[in-house]
Amino acid sequence: MSSREAVTVIGLGSMGSTMARTFVAAGHPTTVWNRTPGKADGLGAVPAATAAEAVAASKVVVISQVDYAAMFESLADADLRGRVLFNLSSDSPERLRKATEWVAGRGGTLVTGGIMVPPPGIGRPGSYVFYAGSEQAVAAHQATLEVLGRVDHVGTDPGQAMLYYQAMLNIFWTTLISYFYSATLVGSAEKLRPYAATMLTDLTEDGPMGFLRILTAELESGEHPGAENNLHMQAVGAEHAVQAFTEAGLDVTVPGAVAALFARADAAGYGADGLSALVEMVRKPS
Repeated sequence: MSSREAVTVIGLGSMGSTMARTFVAAGHPTTVWNRTPGKADGLGAVPAATAAEAVAASKVVVISQVDYAAMFESLADADLRGRVLFNLSSDSPERLRKATEWVAGRGGTLVTGGIMVPPPGIGRPGSYVFYAGSEQAVAAHQATLEVLGRVDHVGTDPGQAMLYYQAMLNIFWTTLISYFYSATLVGSAEKLRPYAATMLTDLTEDGPMGFLRILTAELESGEHPGAENNLHMQAVGAEHAVQAFTEAGLDVTVPGAVAALFARADAAGYGADGLSALVEMVRKPS
């Protein structure tokens, strides 16, 4: 008999099925349930006939569904008393806060989360998960959670996990979408890739291109020096980028949005300031 904590996984899409398989491989007695039958095949876990049956099988329930509405629907008839639910589904921060109240009203504890790797990375080096909510619940089950990846508890406000998760996705999406645009502009992703890779590396280091560190200090201090490269200059350059995409017959949605943000900051009186002054536009949406 396994000495590992029993766990239930609700939701067997690519993420949930990988989590279930990872728990099984680590020796955790694992029960699974999915709204569409048949997805438990080959996981090595015990399939439950209903979500209520799956919840009853374990004190720890890990949820991976399309959103929190799916949890409300799936667990409507489940007895949540004494259960700790770790929901790693995506939704809005406010929906997570309301879900915490919903679970508590049914006698359970909800810890919200956001897993920061694609399915193939679950349980591998570099994998980590943002958790928010009860510190006590996270600490009590940390050894089980670490099977999926490093445990990063970011606060007791249930919405915090999704704030961090969405923040990281925003960086991920916008960086890669910008790469799609740029590779299309020059006509070869393979030729552009080494330059893009070097830039991304340099941005995180301490050299003259280490803007992540430099701009972080400026954001924290609220000071936006622009002596070397002011926003007015960059607003003009951003318009040139739009022109380049236009002349190439390409879509300008993303470069156009960047140019519009620069132009708005310039018009608002930040032209002599540096790049980090754009944060003032983020704080004051038009």
